[in-house]
Amino acid sequence: MKIMVSDKLAPEGVKLMEDAGHDVLKAWDESKDKLPELIKDCDALVIRSATKATKALIDAAPNLKVIGRAGIGLDNVDVEYAKSKGIIVVNTPTATTISVAELTFTFILASYRDIVAGTNTTKAGKWEKKALKGKEVYGKTIGIAGIGRIGQAVAERAVAFGMKVLAYDPYVQSDKYENVSIDDLVSRSDFITLHLPLTPETKHMISTKQFESMKTGVVILNVARGGTIDENALYEAMKSGKVKMAALDVFEVEPPASNKLLELPNLICTPHIGAQTDEGQNRAGVMVAEAVMEKLKQ
Repeated sequence: MKIMVSDKLAPEGVKLMEDAGHDVLKAWDESKDKLPELIKDCDALVIRSATKATKALIDAAPNLKVIGRAGIGLDNVDVEYAKSKGIIVVNTPTATTISVAELTFTFILASYRDIVAGTNTTKAGKWEKKALKGKEVYGKTIGIAGIGRIGQAVAERAVAFGMKVLAYDPYVQSDKYENVSIDDLVSRSDFITLHLPLTPETKHMISTKQFESMKTGVVILNVARGGTIDENALYEAMKSGKVKMAALDVFEVEPPASNKLLELPNLICTPHIGAQTDEGQNRAGVMVAEAVMEKLKQ
């Protein structure tokens, strides 16, 4: 079978497919405009987040049987159209769970100990020991919106640090943590972290009303999908002091070149790197290769 890999994949995943006898077209350095031509005789497509598996791209591949997404989110795949064409869509929901959970907890600790400000001021020749007195996360309450695999992994780490966990999820009830409504979660939490996909139901689920009911000095984190937090409302809450710190790995528009949140000193952020670890990407590459090859056998 011919498999096009249009986004850079872990070498271990590519090797698995080649060792199985498949013809792997390594197209990650090609312009995305060329993909419809390159995919025309392919049986499978393997992507990460950069390639959009749209109706047009799917229609350009009459032999396409499987689309494999190395990662969790399928928002860059027209899943329903693929299914209507008899194309199987697979992803790797467990591959980067630890990576994303660890970044989330890195943000939690950095926000309470002012790690970024401490680094920047010390490098600038200052010694702001008194100004940078922080807080302990021990004994604080963390509200986790989305208690799936990543949410649970964050919760496990929070418990290890002596935190109390509140869980909100419209589809899953936790059997380990206190299940609450979103209104209860935002009003009781010292930390609020989102681990939900972006859907019509979750878009701007945290907005002005929710910020108004939060504790003053709350820390809010998003290492899931941009758009679940209303960024205009977040900006106002951060300026007013209601939100002590926002820690974002994702934005509504990426890259966030002109985003006014970047002007605020109480923002710490990263460029959508939640899944970007050696271990996570190796697992994703291997898992997606295995899943695609298994479906090609059917």
